[in-house]
Amino acid sequence: MFLAENTQTEKEYILANPEQGVAILGAQDQFVSLLEEGLNVTIHPFGNSIKVSGEPFQVQKAMAILKNMDKLIQKGIQLNSADVISAMKMADKGTLEYFLDLYTETLIKDAKGRAVRVKNYGQRQYIDAIKHNDVTFGVGPAGTGKTYLAVVMAIAALKRGDVEKIILTRPAVEAGESLGFLPGDLKDKVDPYLRPIYDALYAILGAEHTNRLMERGVIEIAPLAYMRGRTLEGAFVILDEAQNTTNAQMKMFLTRLGFGSKMIVNGDITQIDLPRHSQSGLVQATHILKDVNHIDFVTFTSDDVVRHPVVAAIINAYEAVEK
Repeated sequence: MFLAENTQTEKEYILANPEQGVAILGAQDQFVSLLEEGLNVTIHPFGNSIKVSGEPFQVQKAMAILKNMDKLIQKGIQLNSADVISAMKMADKGTLEYFLDLYTETLIKDAKGRAVRVKNYGQRQYIDAIKHNDVTFGVGPAGTGKTYLAVVMAIAALKRGDVEKIILTRPAVEAGESLGFLPGDLKDKVDPYLRPIYDALYAILGAEHTNRLMERGVIEIAPLAYMRGRTLEGAFVILDEAQNTTNAQMKMFLTRLGFGSKMIVNGDITQIDLPRHSQSGLVQATHILKDVNHIDFVTFTSDDVVRHPVVAAIINAYEAVEK
């Protein structure tokens, strides 16, 4: 009887600058925990030494990720958990060599002065599509950064003077709740459901600046029904939760596009809240418009989720059951 050969190995990564230990390990070693859980390795940091043990292939991945993280930190880039998760996903896909490229372009500075950059290859494709097309569709699950990056690009365009205003909208359909019981007119009823858009605006501009721009009409947040009959010129227009548009609503929205404008249409076709037998305008648009010039579609998957790692696992688990 032969015993299975122990394939465990240990490698050591030496930090170029020991003072950057906290930056590469994370506060209270949170990055260490993410790497250990995500790669199934054991990490022992001590001084300027980080020892990694586990299966050789996984240890090799961890060493490559640490090397890339160290390079970014030496360039003065502050990393967070989302960066570490993106690095692990790119290592799994064999695309880690492009990890440093994600940080070459700063899209904008947020309200706290921090640089906003793409977090993974999926987001890079999305940003490139927005730059080079009049209409961009972002289709995929929650947590992929679609809404946040759309708002980032809109504010960047406004600051450059490419557009005169930003219009943010969504259909008045909600997940299992009734708008009828909420007080106020349609805009007041829909406002709570536009929270992710407000959160993105506040994160990038700050609440005070956002509210000033809204009072001046430079930023407009309104239900989709308010778009009817308008031609949106010189505007950056974002339609969120587009999976809950009907075919007629989607056509109505897209034909509002005016000169000097850009449109972003975001949605998740696994989260359709329309009445039964109603077809989603987003699903239809992906078929009808796939070959139209100046329109691009970017599809995100659970691999592009930049929230807590468990979120991606939850999405995958539900997708497996629903297939």
